[in-house]
Amino acid sequence: MAGIKEVAAKAGLSVATVSRALSGKTNVSARARRLAQEAAQELGFVPSYHASSLASGRNHNIGLVVPHVHRWYFSSVLEGVSETLLDAGYDLTLYNVGEQPERRSSVLNDFLLRKRLDAVIAVALVLSEEEIRQLLAVHRPIVGIGGALPGASTIRIDDERLAREATDHLIRLGHTRIAHMTGDAALDRDFKLPGIRRSGFEKAMAAAGLPLRQEWLVPADFTIQGAYAGARRLLGTAAERPTAVFAASDEMAVGIILAARDFGLQVPHDLSVLGMDGHELGETFGLTTISQDPRGQGRLAARTALGLLGDGRGKSDGGAAHSATDHEYPTDFIIRTSTAVPPVQASTGTA
Repeated sequence: MAGIKEVAAKAGLSVATVSRALSGKTNVSARARRLAQEAAQELGFVPSYHASSLASGRNHNIGLVVPHVHRWYFSSVLEGVSETLLDAGYDLTLYNVGEQPERRSSVLNDFLLRKRLDAVIAVALVLSEEEIRQLLAVHRPIVGIGGALPGASTIRIDDERLAREATDHLIRLGHTRIAHMTGDAALDRDFKLPGIRRSGFEKAMAAAGLPLRQEWLVPADFTIQGAYAGARRLLGTAAERPTAVFAASDEMAVGIILAARDFGLQVPHDLSVLGMDGHELGETFGLTTISQDPRGQGRLAARTALGLLGDGRGKSDGGAAHSATDHEYPTDFIIRTSTAVPPVQASTGTA
């Protein structure tokens, strides 16, 4: 079987250039990559990634740690990370830690530290200072999505500010009776996302001099089904109905819209509904929302990890010495048909 030297001779390139081209590294011209790939195919050359790993100390494998792979946000991040790593010639190892702390501990203190991975991308997880220290000590770059991680590069949105802007949108339309659907206690663990978005809602209401009604702060589990059940309680049992609801996620906003229909309420004529995230269902339901593009966040996280490894735009030789960056990802406020001025005389009582 032909070796890399034969491939280099046939392609008219150096061995180093062929090695970089076939390993998926980015510092190779498109022409050189094409020549190397064509020569390798003609000669039946298959790169030895094991040998490459021994020589470089790299596994060409990046780990993605998520709390739930079946949720839309996390699966969208996964798509963005996966497509970027595939284009760069890297493998992806997915760790779905779920609700079990022992799984998370096993991933962070066993799999990662055994050097199976070159870097780790953690999504919506708070890593302790000790966990970060351990990873950095073995030269494993860390990229966090969803909140600041001390010593690690992070990609995030300003959830509190955006929640204030969402609430302000309803207030500017003239709504004064505004409810908020937030996350339940189980979801308020890692980056405290439900609490942060609720804080933005509360600050907007306070700035406008509007009262917070505890019965209009409705907990749910960030799913359509959970929000549907919570919205039925809100709309069916309250002595007075709100004229608008700000939901902390688009999926919960969809659940609210479905529950409103059960009571014969028209959105937005009787009830304005606003979400947050940018779920693809938003267009179907005409949902006003703030889109945070999780797939794009995943692509950026993968590029950042590759840059820390020296296989992207960065030039670091291992990642640990590279300066950590805190990147606020851009968002879009998308106004659709689910929000409007409040009705002149809102419905009261139960339907």
